[in-house]
Amino acid sequence: MRIEQSKNKIVVREYHLETGIVQVFDDYMVAVFEEGATLTLERAYQIIGIAEIHFRDKNFGYISLRKNSYAIDPTVYTYIREIENLKAFAVVSIKEIDMHNFKIEKLFYKNQMKFFIEYDNALAWVKKRIKAK
Repeated sequence: MRIEQSKNKIVVREYHLETGIVQVFDDYMVAVFEEGATLTLERAYQIIGIAEIHFRDKNFGYISLRKNSYAIDPTVYTYIREIENLKAFAVVSIKEIDMHNFKIEKLFYKNQMKFFIEYDNALAWVKKRIKAK
């Protein structure tokens, strides 16, 4: 499954994890998790590791493209919010349940996090947040 196929957006690297796919671009990453997956702290460390490999010395954004239903251990956000160069966290979904879950997740994350229905709007916001810092 391709996350983004735009000609002007080049995928730097694509990772196929047990829980889903993570695509890394120049200054952001996009994740799509499998139906029924559970994002535990251990699995989140894989994503944090990917971020450290590609964005060690520069600001970046993260887009969670929620095409499927999956569970997230909310303590994951306690660790993610410590990543100083993560300047934007966007959630993209058209499902109402994801919007409700987002409100709870935001309580744990406590940093720049926003919900979008359209992927393009999320990407524009992430890019703006990266440039602003």
